[in-house]
Amino acid sequence: MANLKEIRSRITSVASTMQITSAMKMVSAAKLKKAQDGITQMRPYSEKLQEILSNLTSSLDMSENQYAQDREVKNVLIVAVTSNRGLCGGFNNNIIKGTNQYIKNNPNENIQVLGLGKKAQDAFKRADFYHTAYGEDLTKVYDDIKFENIEHLGEYLMEQYKEGKFDKIYLFYNSFKNAATQEVKNEQFLPVEQTASETKTTSIDYIFEPSKEEIVDELIPKSLKTQLYKAVLDSWASEHGARMTAMHKATDNADALRKELTLSYNKARQAAITNEILEIVGGAEALNN
Repeated sequence: MANLKEIRSRITSVASTMQITSAMKMVSAAKLKKAQDGITQMRPYSEKLQEILSNLTSSLDMSENQYAQDREVKNVLIVAVTSNRGLCGGFNNNIIKGTNQYIKNNPNENIQVLGLGKKAQDAFKRADFYHTAYGEDLTKVYDDIKFENIEHLGEYLMEQYKEGKFDKIYLFYNSFKNAATQEVKNEQFLPVEQTASETKTTSIDYIFEPSKEEIVDELIPKSLKTQLYKAVLDSWASEHGARMTAMHKATDNADALRKELTLSYNKARQAAITNEILEIVGGAEALNN
């Protein structure tokens, strides 16, 4: 059994750790509220924009559109969206694993990875498939998450596709469900997928000014930028939810360990006191004899 000084030192260390994890949990909970409000307000706009675009494109031939050309897939770009910091459970690792799994499952494709977030950059920057052409520092995106700060990347991705440097572009990110649940998504960014008209399309009668084709050409870039912005907001909210959950579990584990160590300390202390009493009694008997 460990001595009393060692157990006291461990109890102090665990108590300090528990204070840190509890504080981090509260900070993440406060940040989660803002991030959750951002994504819940953004989703209806994004979904409505997609609905309008689907209604417009359902009756058009999109094969000639520069963002909807279905080419033979040779070059693929994956935008892996992670956080800048860790201590959030498997949040970042799930994206990194998913990206590596896609690369492994598609050996015939020339795949490049662009990391949005420090953890993705650290994981892939030394690999020969890491995309280094984008000049801006994508770790600064989370310093101030605004549409204006994301649309530059959207424009760059659209330009890369339009010039034929990539035949497909995917977004790998965590979709926010609730504080305890995040779902890894592999979402096609380009080319734009033309969905079949199924619901709500036949009952909507639009008046077009200018022509339908011109409106579609204007809406697609905006829709793509919105899709990218929504993915970043989703990932941001998921990060704080994952960190809050991870720190909550860490605090509970630290509390359980502290109680276990306190029990061990009390047992060791009781054993030490019993030994001292026995030594005193034995010494007194020896003196009497």
